[in-house]
Amino acid sequence: MAAISASQVKELRERTGLGMMECKKALTEAGGDIDTAIENLRKNSGLKAAKKAGRTAAEGAIVTRVAEDGSYGVMVEINSETDFVARDDNFIAFADKVADAFFAAKSEDVAAIMEGELEADREQLVQKIGENIGVRRSVVVEAASQGGSLVGAYVHGNRIGVLTVLNGGNAEVAKDVSMHVAALNPAVALPENMPQEKLDEEKAIILAQPDMAGKPEQIAEKMVQGRLKKFLAENSLTEQPFVKDPNQSVAEYVKAADGEVIGFTRFEVGEGIEKEEVDFAQEVMEQAKRS
Repeated sequence: MAAISASQVKELRERTGLGMMECKKALTEAGGDIDTAIENLRKNSGLKAAKKAGRTAAEGAIVTRVAEDGSYGVMVEINSETDFVARDDNFIAFADKVADAFFAAKSEDVAAIMEGELEADREQLVQKIGENIGVRRSVVVEAASQGGSLVGAYVHGNRIGVLTVLNGGNAEVAKDVSMHVAALNPAVALPENMPQEKLDEEKAIILAQPDMAGKPEQIAEKMVQGRLKKFLAENSLTEQPFVKDPNQSVAEYVKAADGEVIGFTRFEVGEGIEKEEVDFAQEVMEQAKRS
């Protein structure tokens, strides 16, 4: 069996990014042939990725891209199992590469975009990091067809991303509104966008409140309408006090820049994913039994 030199291990590490012991083992199994070692590692990365695919990945990052002319934007969620890995430089580089691919293709089709090179990159990252990594979702947001419409974006801590569409205004205003959406998470962009089902639910809650009991029908209806108006103001983007200047509403802030809000899309890492509850004491006991 050929001796494996330090220079061979160094070269394989530089080409794969894997640890020293894993590279030495791969070279030993490949008889010192670096290309064969790389091919074997690639095959193995696919097996490791498949084994980890069933594990819950509810951490990760939100990445956005917006066209220079503001005509469209793309937002992608890439998941990892832990927040620690989500901050890893290799994970961040992969997330950026994925976002660039979705942006270039102007696509929401995760399966189509992740074929080929990107899937190979994902599998190699799984092998290197040791966690399940996945691309969960993508959205393309386009400016309205009328002239002057534009898309702006804001990402907070890689965990919350927003794409906002304005008619008029400018990129800075669109970014500010996106920041507001990230912070306050309004239910809808405009009061008229609130689903009737939500209004009916809120009305039922209002009518069930103690101070509504025994009120004459006309008075009760006025109270209901007043509280529904307040509910809409609190949950509609345009009616909320602007986060950077609470003395004006978001609509007023945008109007001052000759714009109006059309809509927004907000992603938050892991929303809707049921995280696994880990019993660390039980996990330690099980490991102790196996040792």
